[in-house]
Amino acid sequence: MGLTAHVLAIDAGNSKTDVAVIGADGTVLGAARGGGFQPPAVGVDAAMDGLAEAVLPALAQAGVDGAGHVSACLANADLPVEEKGLADALRTRGWGRTVEVRNDTFAVLRAGVDEPRGVAVVCGAGINCVGMRPDGATARFPAIGRMSGDWGGGSGLAEEALWYAARAEDGRGEPTELVRTLPGHFGLDSMYALIEALHLGHIPYERRHELTPVLFSTGAAGDRIARDLVARLGDEIVAMASVALARLDLLEEEVPVVLGGGVLAARHPALDERIAELLAVRAPKAVIRVVSAPPVLGAALLGLDRAGAAPEVHARLRAHYA
Repeated sequence: MGLTAHVLAIDAGNSKTDVAVIGADGTVLGAARGGGFQPPAVGVDAAMDGLAEAVLPALAQAGVDGAGHVSACLANADLPVEEKGLADALRTRGWGRTVEVRNDTFAVLRAGVDEPRGVAVVCGAGINCVGMRPDGATARFPAIGRMSGDWGGGSGLAEEALWYAARAEDGRGEPTELVRTLPGHFGLDSMYALIEALHLGHIPYERRHELTPVLFSTGAAGDRIARDLVARLGDEIVAMASVALARLDLLEEEVPVVLGGGVLAARHPALDERIAELLAVRAPKAVIRVVSAPPVLGAALLGLDRAGAAPEVHARLRAHYA
């Protein structure tokens, strides 16, 4: 390996990958964006090839061949055994002398806290929660779906909304305005028509996430079932955060609870109020923060933490992403 940078930071989500090459002083030397990272769908080797499409241009922009350390926060690294396997695969690429892989929720957490101390709940397509302390202790959940006890996320909310609306239309369930607002979003006049369109692929599967904002607006307009689903999501977010805080012995301390992901970043008032109300009971000293910084910043800060970088180095890096 020729010229090297200090940290190669990778934040790879299901839909996009951000890469940053960081100098020893915290300067961003190069950056690039690539596609999503989905090893379960395409295989590990192909997923790594996808990462290379962002990593190599970033290294070239920085004028280096690699980095002293690769700090990679990756989607679909939900279990420690998966993190280890992906770290092994990254090492074969030769992009850094050392490699550490974490679930991508850790990037959101680190981007939102001043030191590696706190808890983050991310609610995008799915839902996940992690926590960390400066001594290296972490708290996490498997977060691989219903089998690991998960509920919520944009996709989960859309499925729940469809379930209630379908039953309302055919008489098995209680009345709800979702029976009108969900198909109406796609210009359809009934749940039957929406079910048919989704089943036959006339409406692509990935467009189901568009129903989540419809659920929130229907709840805000007064529909009880939609409102209850929003409240249940708030319950789940606070349950995850408070359990993670308890595992880290931070429940009685003033500590950040970082909220991230598309659903939480949208700042729906009813959801925000529910989270604040419940967290005040379960973890009264917790301080809610909604993260706006890009997660690749968190991946980079985790790399600098490992190297014991000085506070001014962290500050320079944060200023770049401000």
